[in-house]
Amino acid sequence: MKNFWTKLPKPFFVLAPMAEVTDAAFRQVIAKYGKPDVFYTEFVSADGLNSRGRDKLMIDLKFSRKEKPIVAQLFGHNPETIKSAATLCKKLGFDGIDLNMGCPEKNICHSGHGAAMIKNPKLAREVIRAAVDGASGLPVSVKTRLGYYKKEEMEVFLPAILQENLAAVAIHARTKKEMSKVPADWSSIKRAVEIRNEQGSQALIIGNGDVMNLEEARVRVKETGCDGVMIGRGIFGDPWLFNKKIKKENVSLKKQFKVMIKHTQLFEKYLLKDKKFDIMKKHFKAYVTGFDGAKELRMELMAAKNSKEIAKIIRNFQSNTKK
Repeated sequence: MKNFWTKLPKPFFVLAPMAEVTDAAFRQVIAKYGKPDVFYTEFVSADGLNSRGRDKLMIDLKFSRKEKPIVAQLFGHNPETIKSAATLCKKLGFDGIDLNMGCPEKNICHSGHGAAMIKNPKLAREVIRAAVDGASGLPVSVKTRLGYYKKEEMEVFLPAILQENLAAVAIHARTKKEMSKVPADWSSIKRAVEIRNEQGSQALIIGNGDVMNLEEARVRVKETGCDGVMIGRGIFGDPWLFNKKIKKENVSLKKQFKVMIKHTQLFEKYLLKDKKFDIMKKHFKAYVTGFDGAKELRMELMAAKNSKEIAKIIRNFQSNTKK
């Protein structure tokens, strides 16, 4: 089985997995207007995929061929459920498996998942081996942080996991304790590259944190020597982010509205049965900004309950602005 990571151009640029943001609907919009080199799903509980609640989680593993290569991101600390979930993801047609060992959310960490794995390198290695076993040839990667309490923890955790058969390691340049309260420390990404090289590992190093566009990403690659950059928050309201030819600022407001409405329609088509329409509101806030009347328009959109209402509000806004 081919490892798609080895075929990527360098540097490469990937979309960060973000819960209740990078769902199937939004990924399809991004795939059309500015496709990254790699997509990830939102993170999915391996324990949940091995429980009676599995059917409710399957919506988070929905994807289209337009999104390939796409990696299924799993979280969990039970090697058995990780193995089973990885096997499922292979059957579903994913191109790789990613293990979330960096989520800083309190509930996730308190249950021993996400960034809490940084405190237990031995278990992290067992989980990675289980994923490799279950994936049966699919490349396995990890998304993590510099540490749990302090950056120096990377000096222990990263060498440990690099002993396993990993295709890539994405590192958010903050600790769990720092959350997003301090600027990302990209000098630590440079150190991560040095650690990888010292160990003779073939794993790709992907930097993540505070990068809002491709120009910044290229600067970070040059500064650190990392193989690729993961971009998260910059994608809000900007499906053109990864487009090397088109910038959002050059896209007409009419076109931006059209894309927002299409995004809303796709959400209803694929996800509304399982998710609340309110999830779209964070997107409306991001799409509708930086022009006269944006604040008032956002307020109207926040009260909308479906795509038809969204389209009507936009038509009225456009009609009034022409007068």
